[in-house]
Amino acid sequence: MKVLYITPSFPFEKDGDNIYTDLAEEIAKKYNIKIVVATEKRKIEKTQITIEREIECLRVKTGNLYNVSIIEKAISFITLQSKLKKAIKEFLPNEQFDLILFMAPPITLGSVIKFAMKKYDAMSYLMQKDIFPQNAIDLKIMTKINPAYWYFRFKEKRMYKTATVIGCMSQGNIDYLLKHNKYLTKDKLEIFPNTMKCTQEKIIDNSNIKEKYKIPKNTVLAIYGGNFGRPQGVSFIEKILDEYKDNEKVTFAFFGEGTEKKKLENHIKENNIENAIIFDFIPRDEYSQILQQADIGFVFLDYRFTIPNIPSRTLSYFENSIPIMAATDKNTDYKDIIEKNEVGLWCESNNIKEFKQQFDRLIENKDLRTKLGNNGRKYLETELIPEKSVEILERAYKRIKEEEQNV
Repeated sequence: MKVLYITPSFPFEKDGDNIYTDLAEEIAKKYNIKIVVATEKRKIEKTQITIEREIECLRVKTGNLYNVSIIEKAISFITLQSKLKKAIKEFLPNEQFDLILFMAPPITLGSVIKFAMKKYDAMSYLMQKDIFPQNAIDLKIMTKINPAYWYFRFKEKRMYKTATVIGCMSQGNIDYLLKHNKYLTKDKLEIFPNTMKCTQEKIIDNSNIKEKYKIPKNTVLAIYGGNFGRPQGVSFIEKILDEYKDNEKVTFAFFGEGTEKKKLENHIKENNIENAIIFDFIPRDEYSQILQQADIGFVFLDYRFTIPNIPSRTLSYFENSIPIMAATDKNTDYKDIIEKNEVGLWCESNNIKEFKQQFDRLIENKDLRTKLGNNGRKYLETELIPEKSVEILERAYKRIKEEEQNV
């Protein structure tokens, strides 16, 4: 099986790993794989083929996609298609591939995938990671009378129709897509969870990492690492900090960037919340050291979401045996995954009273934290490793090929 992996997310080796590099490296252990990755113009000078992680990688110079204005972002995603097609024609003209692997968002890759499927006479596998533009509707970033909504909804439908198989992160994702896209059939969709390579047991770090970042050593450390945007419901995070600002048992540490980060920073300063610290992204190895010291890992999603989200940052908590405290919408089956596997606690992200009840249990009960954290590590090791992803891809490829032969 020869795989062409088209993705907007494949960090340079110096920037560390993510779930997409983990998957590519696992595929490369058994099969021939090439990567086509959209890379922002501020990061590379020209489109070129490089060898990264011992994999041939075609980096395509595109417009800037992240941490830019919504207008620049929209233009970059719209022009992404033509840039990727041109690069594939120029740099991979005579290759042969059996499987085109891609992800969404962005939903604007549909025409690129269709082009690659036709060029290489290959099937395609969509890794569905978020449901756009409905997530923008939920957060009132966009309305259904906006022409942009109908443009992106058209692109979304086209992408689903183009994909040979759609891999969803949970059963909730599958149910949602079937309900809102009547043209889809059950046999086209299957569960394809986020996975990551499991590299380390949790260890006691004797370095001065807490001292370096001025994190108190004798309190329960509750950590959040990732994006601060509208999907995270920052207003609810502010309510949490207000509720616990005088609690000397817990320290809140936030790491990341995003459009709502300044809002949270200002709230911490203006309200003199001394047990909350907020940072930019820090070196990956140092963040890993802090994770090893953490006692609780936060997951936040806005209560208005109607789509089932499965946050990928969960995996790093699992890797480090950190119990999860999740505050999300009630529509996601993420809460069911947490409760069924006993890896954390959950509440709806507009109920501060319920949050306090659950969070206090974690703060006060070290044995409970240990139990839930260990369960998370075991769940990762058995169910959420890249080997499982490759097995799913293999089964899908074999099934489609058998169906084609029987036609």
